[in-house]
Amino acid sequence: MRKCPRSLLQIEAVMSFFSTLRQHLPPIIFLLALLSAFPPLATDMYLPALPQLQQEWGVSFAKVNLTLVAFFISYCCFLLIHGPLSDRFGRKPPLIAGITVFIAASVLCAMAPSVEVMVAGRFLQGAGASASSAVVFATSKDRFNGPMRQKVFVQIGAIVAAAPMLAPVLGGWLLKFFSWQWIFILQAMLGCIALVGVYHMRETLPEKSAAGFRAVFMGYLRLLGNQGYLRQLMLFSLIGMPLFAFIGGSADLYMNDMGFSAQQYGYFFAFNSSAFILAPLAFSRASRRFSVRLLIPLAFCGMLAGALVLLVPVLPTPWHLAVPMLWITFCFSFCRPAGNNLILEEVSTDAGSASSLMVFFYFVTGAAGIWIFSLAWIDKQQVLAIMTLVVATVALLLWFLHAFLPAPRRGS
Repeated sequence: MRKCPRSLLQIEAVMSFFSTLRQHLPPIIFLLALLSAFPPLATDMYLPALPQLQQEWGVSFAKVNLTLVAFFISYCCFLLIHGPLSDRFGRKPPLIAGITVFIAASVLCAMAPSVEVMVAGRFLQGAGASASSAVVFATSKDRFNGPMRQKVFVQIGAIVAAAPMLAPVLGGWLLKFFSWQWIFILQAMLGCIALVGVYHMRETLPEKSAAGFRAVFMGYLRLLGNQGYLRQLMLFSLIGMPLFAFIGGSADLYMNDMGFSAQQYGYFFAFNSSAFILAPLAFSRASRRFSVRLLIPLAFCGMLAGALVLLVPVLPTPWHLAVPMLWITFCFSFCRPAGNNLILEEVSTDAGSASSLMVFFYFVTGAAGIWIFSLAWIDKQQVLAIMTLVVATVALLLWFLHAFLPAPRRGS
């Protein structure tokens, strides 16, 4: 009972933080942030429940992890559909349809009697959540230009960062006082709030594409011919692999291997996720004095340094994992908003398709990271360190390759 007042103070502090932000940011920023937060909310909030679901249904942890895999597979596939649809019919219709599917899928997950039904519900959740991710960047490109768009991405990133930090903590407390079903009920409620916001949002696409679906989907072929877009896309997609690997395996590492409770795991996850808030704010300040072309490779070097500390643990358990992962997450989040802007700067048309393909590659490489990490390794922390070393080194090479190659003509 002593922990309740402390938790109430934490909630009041968070509410005060968002109240202060609301006074300085327009409502559209909060709506875009909520839409962007659907993937981490749909994933991180129920991570503390995975060991409990494993015991309740009598299945292996690998089988319960299929609920993560199903979400990411569906999410990635439907991303490629929602983007062209938003270019063809406008931004609002795909958003409204996707959020409606997300709400229905959340209710299905809450009612799931078995892991098979949960996998199906998570698949539908991914299909619905992908609409928000596919359209939110295109909406930002419609409404904002150049440096202002980068500033908006930083603002959205700082707000969205609260989702992975608070979601597992909230999930842990729901497990303590209620049941895992309430996690998905809360997700459905958040979906309803987003649905109301999108309904009242004005359409941001000035001219809808008059072409048929075949011509719209040809936008992907045009993007694949845009060398600058592809180089930036591959670069900023690769660096997310160790982050996804850690997210997918963190509950197993902290709860099954180290023996922490769901609430304690939530705090460790929140500790790591605090970097998602601090890094965009740090980047916003640093970019006023230093060039983005300097800051981004410095972030890659920071990931290399964090990987070395992770590879040769010098701190006691559990900090030998928590501290270097906090730094790696910080370096990744430091360059991510600017990376999104640099990718979209390479295209002049097909913004919806470009946004979809950008998030698609980000999650596909992330799913690959989860799959590699889930194999039967003896020392998973070492695997995480080696994965970070490899992707950060490749990212640095791609960055300097892109800098020295002649600027290609935009193919889209």
